[in-house]
Amino acid sequence: MIETRTRPTAVSRRATLLLVSAGVLLVLCVLSLALGTRPVPPGDLLPALVGHGAPDVESLVWGARLSRTLLALLVGVSLGLAGAVMQALTRNPLGDPGLLGISAGAAFAIVVGVAFAGVASLYGLIGFAFGGALVASVVVYLLGSAGRGGATPVKLALAGVAVTALLTSLTSGISLIDPDALNRYRFWAAGSLAGQDEGVVLRVLPFVLAGVVLALASAPALNSMALGDDVAAALGRRVGLVRLQGAAAITLLTGAAVAVVGPIVFVGLVVPHVARAITGPDNRWLLPFSMLLAPVMLLAADIVGRLIARPGETEVGIVVAFLGAPFFIALVRRRRLAEL
Repeated sequence: MIETRTRPTAVSRRATLLLVSAGVLLVLCVLSLALGTRPVPPGDLLPALVGHGAPDVESLVWGARLSRTLLALLVGVSLGLAGAVMQALTRNPLGDPGLLGISAGAAFAIVVGVAFAGVASLYGLIGFAFGGALVASVVVYLLGSAGRGGATPVKLALAGVAVTALLTSLTSGISLIDPDALNRYRFWAAGSLAGQDEGVVLRVLPFVLAGVVLALASAPALNSMALGDDVAAALGRRVGLVRLQGAAAITLLTGAAVAVVGPIVFVGLVVPHVARAITGPDNRWLLPFSMLLAPVMLLAADIVGRLIARPGETEVGIVVAFLGAPFFIALVRRRRLAEL
């Protein structure tokens, strides 16, 4: 009788917190449209959105801030969900596309495509980003799995740091000898949401949606994988297929995000841990919470970056790194870095 009463209470609490998170995200979306070098008064924001505002305000809201806000939503969903799936799939509390070399692999592949293949279209950049993300993830996993003990969290983190350092050096070297690659690399390296229009959002949306569908569909299987590969197989899960589905989701989500805004780190690391503290280890709740909390973090960081350096701005990737680095250090310094 106790279990019957407790379970609905836990579910209702999670559902309530999910709605609260959605409300916070909505408020941040409004603030993202209103705040910046030139603030938009609340009374002018709604008329501008429906096409009845002053021309200069409509141009500011529709021409710059709306696309930026939508892009922050897409990138936040992508990175938060990719980090949550990665941590669940590898049972590694340090799992993050930026820390495990996946973002660096995508950025390196994009620079190679620009410098040596003359790639200029967004779809071409996304294709190279997907390939680089996939190859980097495989290399990091193979390096982290070598030796005694297999793929432990610390070994995977060290392998990710090593691969990231190597790819970053190669990316810098290539960009220095090619002006076009250098211009794109400087934009990606800081991790910026500025300078994109609605067309970019629409072109990257299908890839993000495909990654979201794959990730959410894998949630029950990821719960089984948390018990170990042998137990998951005994429960009827096809372990290889689950890993392939998770890898495809991570590659789609990370590749799409890096192709348009650059390698933003720590979002995929911090957000799943915050979501796990709220929901517990059940991926059926953890993944949706990560989808909501990651855009909250990214939008808040973007708004802060606009306000602290007015009339200029600090790129969102720098603000996120400033917030996420202490969390990462605290996580690594734990005496027992257990698997998830």
